[in-house]
Amino acid sequence: MSRLACRLKAGAVTLGLLCAASSILDGRALAAGHRTSCATPEYREFDFWVGDWDVFETGSPTKVADARVDRILDGCVLHEDYRDADGHRGQSFTNYDAARRVWHQSWVTNRGESLEIEGNVERGDMVLGGKDRAAGTLLRGVWKPVNGAVRETAVTSSDGGKTWKPWFDVVFRRKPQEADPTRTVADDRGLVAALDTEYQAAVKTNDAATLDRVLSDDFVLVTGCGKIYTKPDLLAEARNGHVHYDRQEDTEQTVRVWANTAVVTALLTEIGTEDGKPFEYKVWFSDTYVRTPSGWRYVFGQSSLPLPKSPP
Repeated sequence: MSRLACRLKAGAVTLGLLCAASSILDGRALAAGHRTSCATPEYREFDFWVGDWDVFETGSPTKVADARVDRILDGCVLHEDYRDADGHRGQSFTNYDAARRVWHQSWVTNRGESLEIEGNVERGDMVLGGKDRAAGTLLRGVWKPVNGAVRETAVTSSDGGKTWKPWFDVVFRRKPQEADPTRTVADDRGLVAALDTEYQAAVKTNDAATLDRVLSDDFVLVTGCGKIYTKPDLLAEARNGHVHYDRQEDTEQTVRVWANTAVVTALLTEIGTEDGKPFEYKVWFSDTYVRTPSGWRYVFGQSSLPLPKSPP
């Protein structure tokens, strides 16, 4: 068997959710031949913000708000419920507008405020901007995933964008499991799915920084022929850019959660090139995530041998 048949990059056995990140049922629907309206990778670019959060001013130990972000409407929309410590409440609805290829967010509060901002992903960060009509200023917000948390910064401009000044800088940190008795297994499935989507996108683009954050330091991958890869192996492979993916999608996916452990199993199809040489194969994989104080981490992956190709 060739080296390629026995080696699998992280993306080949990671929790891929390119077609089914919104829920476990999406993968089953795809396997049954049904189409989902928001199943392509673009719709999953902001899923790193999904979760139940404690919100802090950056650099401060004092919590200033609670926030919860859920996928709604079959995974097509992110709904944010934000509750400030001083009674200020707001809700936002964020979706990917495929017709215009932009992300759009509408924000309203219990004090009559409203904002509409738009933008796209830039180097892994979500960047949205627009006009604050009430204040007569421009604004720009950036959501950046950082070690299982999300940092949101905002700046404003009163001179048409020539100069900018800080507005706010906060960090969303996931609530500890013990502090959130209302969390369900379905919630944890969603968190793992969101992290998986972020990781899968990073694999496809050889984003070593994101791989470094998601993988545990003692991560191990075992392929069907017994080859073992560690976190340093996968980071080196992402950085050298020898592998290019034309297709990377999974079907027949299941996500199972037991307390602080989650396992994802799926049938993965991969087509691409390695050092210019084409490859195409399908494998079954099972990957294990473990909940840590800083969030879910990918700790172990195992794949089958490449499946025999179906006769023409």
